Amino acid sequence: MSDQVTTGNQSSENKFQTLLNNANAARIISQSVEGTIGPRGLDIMMVDRFGDVVITNDGVTILKLMDINHPAAHMIINTARSQQAEVGDGTTTTTIIAGALIAEGVTQVLKGVPVSRVIEGINLGVKASLTWLWEQARPVDSVQDEALFHIALIAGRGNDDLAKMVTEGAKIIGRDLLLQSDYSFADAITAREGADNQVFEGVILNRQPVNKEMPRQLNEVKILVIDDALAPEEMSHEILKTEAGFQYYMEARQNYEYNLHKICSSGINTVVVNKNIDDIAETIFTDAGVMVLQRVSSHEMEKICQHTTARKIKRQALNREGEDLNKYIGYACQITLDEKLGITTIHKGAGTSLVSVIIGASTEEVVDERERMAKDAAAALQAAVKAGVIPGGGAIEVFLADKLEGLAREQEGMVSYGVLCVREALLKPFTCMADNAGFNSLEKLGDVMAAQRKYGQDFLSFDIDNGRIINTIEEGIIDAALVKIHAIKAAAEVAVAILRIETVIKMRDESAELNRNIIE
Repeated sequence: MSDQVTTGNQSSENKFQTLLNNANAARIISQSVEGTIGPRGLDIMMVDRFGDVVITNDGVTILKLMDINHPAAHMIINTARSQQAEVGDGTTTTTIIAGALIAEGVTQVLKGVPVSRVIEGINLGVKASLTWLWEQARPVDSVQDEALFHIALIAGRGNDDLAKMVTEGAKIIGRDLLLQSDYSFADAITAREGADNQVFEGVILNRQPVNKEMPRQLNEVKILVIDDALAPEEMSHEILKTEAGFQYYMEARQNYEYNLHKICSSGINTVVVNKNIDDIAETIFTDAGVMVLQRVSSHEMEKICQHTTARKIKRQALNREGEDLNKYIGYACQITLDEKLGITTIHKGAGTSLVSVIIGASTEEVVDERERMAKDAAAALQAAVKAGVIPGGGAIEVFLADKLEGLAREQEGMVSYGVLCVREALLKPFTCMADNAGFNSLEKLGDVMAAQRKYGQDFLSFDIDNGRIINTIEEGIIDAALVKIHAIKAAAEVAVAILRIETVIKMRDESAELNRNIIE
């Protein structure tokens, strides 16, 4: 895809050319993921110039790996990334709605509707849709709610084993932790080639003990977390050349070794270090049967402290004695090395109940995809706990579209055309899903809309297998309200931003200008 922009010496594109150019870019981006949506959506194989292959139906993964150089296309891709970062799911829906909203908006502008009126109508329609979505959301009051399994199953592309593990993990940590804004359930998921599926209370560390002589498993764990290197104080050669400096060095070294022995005698049997440890510490700890993990990331250290009640300590603070040092110790039932997977796991700490989910995969090619699906399931489940659930299977979109049609009729002037843009855009995921299932999307849309109007219910849609009208709630076809809300909001924001663009102008290359001046 080439970006059609002007240079400083060229005439600017007129607004219609720019709109069409941007709409075409949005259409290509949207079409790249439309075939993946829904239970009958298919995968896409992506191949790089080295022949490496990625097989996925994850929207944000497809978009990130596409070779794209159009600025409007990049805006949509960044929106999908924002959706992933914010709620962890719904990137495909976001992309499809954004693409459709841009296309519908451009169509109305080309018919003569002012851009400002289209945008005003879009904002009105989106605001109303979000309000209705919040009103239709069903709360999830407990992690025992069966709805969470269905949420995880749908977000996990129908993988029953992934949905079971994710819901089991949610039950371990509880609703309160899932509601915390700074906790990401998806971060508890990791996939490993050749691993067995596991769900346990604890944390995973992507580190192994410093050497093979250290213990591989310990019970009644007393853990010390050192946010520093573990080595004697460094001194310059100039200082060591003086007698006083050398004496100071020897005293510091003795004190350092004393602190190491003090750690061992305190009953601490696990030491986690942010940076590296020296040979002295390795020898003393090995002889004492202490497990040491070095170069542990700050993120992992935070999880250790949260789970075990350990408090991070600096190297200099090791000079503290007895009771003071005990204040920094954390506790857990067990720590175990899994040599096959190259990880160390801490189980059942004394602090916050954290969960770890290990996803097994038979081959390297499917590891990443299994992990992505499990993370999507976890994110969707957490979103459902936070803001409730809504009917899935396209039912809620049809419900919103019908209400938007009524809202459009209430408007005076051309604002109504913008409202109708939102209506058509919200229906796009439904029609793509129906097309992917092999049905006539217009026919199914008509059937579902007629049924909803007849019975006045938002949960009616069609069965993906036989096309019959069903109650999606009873069938377990539900979505996380927060995922849908954020998708619509994000799609509208990028669509409005693109519709506002009148001209695209290529900026001067300042680096090239600088090089030219230097040469001259």
